[in-house]
Amino acid sequence: MTPVLPSPYVDESDLERDRRLVEELVCDLPGGSPDQLSFESPWEIRAFALAITAYHAKKFDWEQFQGALIASISEWEARGGDRESEPWSYYAHWVVALEDVMVQAGDLDPAALDARTAEVLATPANSNHHEAHPEPIAIDPAR
Repeated sequence: MTPVLPSPYVDESDLERDRRLVEELVCDLPGGSPDQLSFESPWEIRAFALAITAYHAKKFDWEQFQGALIASISEWEARGGDRESEPWSYYAHWVVALEDVMVQAGDLDPAALDARTAEVLATPANSNHHEAHPEPIAIDPAR
């Protein structure tokens, strides 16, 4: 029986190529070993992957991203953010930091981002998905 590959893969070698790429991008980072990474939702791994990919594409310096991440968390704390009144999400701060450094680099237009965000939020959940995958996600390079 031929294995069913996840969309958009039609060839198992393409899937393996992308798995190796993720391993190269992630596993050599500090804290990037598979047993140290865990994600509660699919969007978190996407945010993580976007930041890592943009960094590897030389869109920003890692120190710049770290500074933006620290600033986002500090702003949350300064607003009186606490985990009881405002849910804590480390990767939400990754998104804020990524937006900040990409805007500073001139690679992201805030108005276009706001318009696209409004469009996505107006789309019903799972409107273009055959089934939801609510389970936590973790990187497993199958070593």
